Amino acid sequence: MAEDDPIKIKKHTTEHIPDSGSYGVHFADRDSVYFYFDDNAGRRSIRMVDTSEQALERAKEFARTERERMNDERD
Repeated sequence: MAEDDPIKIKKHTTEHIPDSGSYGVHFADRDSVYFYFDDNAGRRSIRMVDTSEQALERAKEFARTERERMNDERD
């Protein structure tokens, strides 16, 4: 991910709920999209969210798709 990339992925966590958080896909020109995770298996099954690895992969794939779409629009 280049420094001037208009799409950035950032990890968001809180100390109040350990092993959980989200990966935000942040855009320069629109609202961010979040992929939530919980690495506590019990909470994860109740909340029906991904593991941190799964959430990161989903965020990366979404960012990649959006970059391709933006590049196609420029061409």
